[in-house]
Amino acid sequence: METVLVTGGTGFIGLHCLQQLLDKGYKVRTTLRSESRKQEVMEAMKKHSSNCENLEFFIADLLNDDGWKEAVEGSKYVLHVASPFFLGEPENEDVFIKPAVEGTLRVLKACADSEVQKVVLTSSFAAVGYGHPREKEVYTEEDWSSVDGEISPYAKSKTLAEKAAWDFVENLEESKKFELTVINPVAVTGPMLTSDIGSSNDFLLKLISGSMPACPKIHMGYIDVRDVAKAHIFSMTEEKTNGERIIVSENEMFFAEVGKTLNEAGFKKSPTKEMPNFLVKIMSLFVGELKTLLSALNRKGDIDKTKAKSFFNWDYISTEQSVTETAQQLQDMGLIK
Repeated sequence: METVLVTGGTGFIGLHCLQQLLDKGYKVRTTLRSESRKQEVMEAMKKHSSNCENLEFFIADLLNDDGWKEAVEGSKYVLHVASPFFLGEPENEDVFIKPAVEGTLRVLKACADSEVQKVVLTSSFAAVGYGHPREKEVYTEEDWSSVDGEISPYAKSKTLAEKAAWDFVENLEESKKFELTVINPVAVTGPMLTSDIGSSNDFLLKLISGSMPACPKIHMGYIDVRDVAKAHIFSMTEEKTNGERIIVSENEMFFAEVGKTLNEAGFKKSPTKEMPNFLVKIMSLFVGELKTLLSALNRKGDIDKTKAKSFFNWDYISTEQSVTETAQQLQDMGLIK
């Protein structure tokens, strides 16, 4: 069976990619920034997947050349999932941008110097739908976030990193070329494979714990992490996805609609009312997470799912099921007081 490298093996999406690849019988490699997280990942795979003996670890950091040649060499496919993300506003946007852009180019260069046949890059809807002076009603893969507009450091980093990837592959000499597919997921929810809930599910924890008395008027798409990993692995071997960027979204909802779903599922602390915009702006002075959301207030943008449906011929896990299962797991973990 072929060898697949998944960068960022401790991450939310990365762990699910590892699980699904191992279950399919691939020889799997993953990169970690530190040896200290190796046991955490191995224990997760022993608990949630099969064929753990086929998992190999490499130490490599997105900001350093060391380790990438060794990690990539001998891999037929690379899923480049690793990228920095955390809630809140960093003091310096380079906290996001440097590892996103330089790290992506570092991984792609190693792929070009090896015999990798295809790379699947995890980008984000953040590289599609932000920074526009006038919000669109429907977004497609033709849209790009404007890095010169009102945009968060995270969205800027994902946009610059994805553009850098496409430019890199386009300018490669023919003898080193490999195929590239980019997956652009919206907000990713779903079950965690370790005790690290990550940034993606932190929003749901805030809803079900009652720490948010009301919801900012924000509309966004949602997709379950299991479908995101499945889309990566499907694209890895599917030629028709070569050269494509693909947005994956099951449904687009306002925060208050997510709160209502959770409330009806028994998580009664989940807010169902919307917070006035002026109050969100005031609160953002004290809550860093809210500051990153200000540019999205009142925006409503649906996503054209035509391209994704033409490639991924399966029914996504519903947003309602995804957020409810996640909330139940967070409760079982004892994180709700």
